[in-house]
Amino acid sequence: MKDNVQKFLTAAGRQAIENSVKGAEAGTSGEIVVMAVSTSSSYPAASLVASGSISLVLAIIASLLLSQDTMWHFLMIYAPLFIAMHELVKRLSFVKRLFVSRRDMVEEVEEAAIKAFFLRKVHETRERTGILIYISLFEHSVRVFADSGIDSKVGTQPWKEIVEIITEGISKGSQAEAICKAVDRCGLLLQHHFPRKPDDLNELSDTVIIGN
Repeated sequence: MKDNVQKFLTAAGRQAIENSVKGAEAGTSGEIVVMAVSTSSSYPAASLVASGSISLVLAIIASLLLSQDTMWHFLMIYAPLFIAMHELVKRLSFVKRLFVSRRDMVEEVEEAAIKAFFLRKVHETRERTGILIYISLFEHSVRVFADSGIDSKVGTQPWKEIVEIITEGISKGSQAEAICKAVDRCGLLLQHHFPRKPDDLNELSDTVIIGN
């Protein structure tokens, strides 16, 4: 699944983002973390419903064509179809997406981004000035989470604007450039409120985090 992210962000794109993070952090005590994942959940229920629904239709059609109208024959057709479809659906994200509600996607992305915020220790910077930019490809979603130090000073609007920068860039196929622009915007916010101090250290890695 990481291959999807690596196609979405090429090695050159990831390097450009890393350079932007380094540049943005050069004038601030804040930290910026960029993370991209192929999906925020495996959505097992959606896979089962999708494979079950598709298999049911195909099994009915096959039974009619073969003039097999007993339940036993139907199950003999349905069972292998279900197994095959279940494996196929897991690999075809566009099919699975048809069986996942927008509400479920929002909830899963939100939960996964919050987990990443803590697992990647974005909340452990000295002045609570960490920012996580989280991108989930399957759900076509972007989240920006800021720790209390910086979030309390700027409110919610700047983060919404940063999300819009990235989503607009993705829609145009210029995701790396858009993420770099978003990182630069985060850097300006951090520099304004938390300028760099002589004893500041790079507390979090600048490398783009690639998830499953």
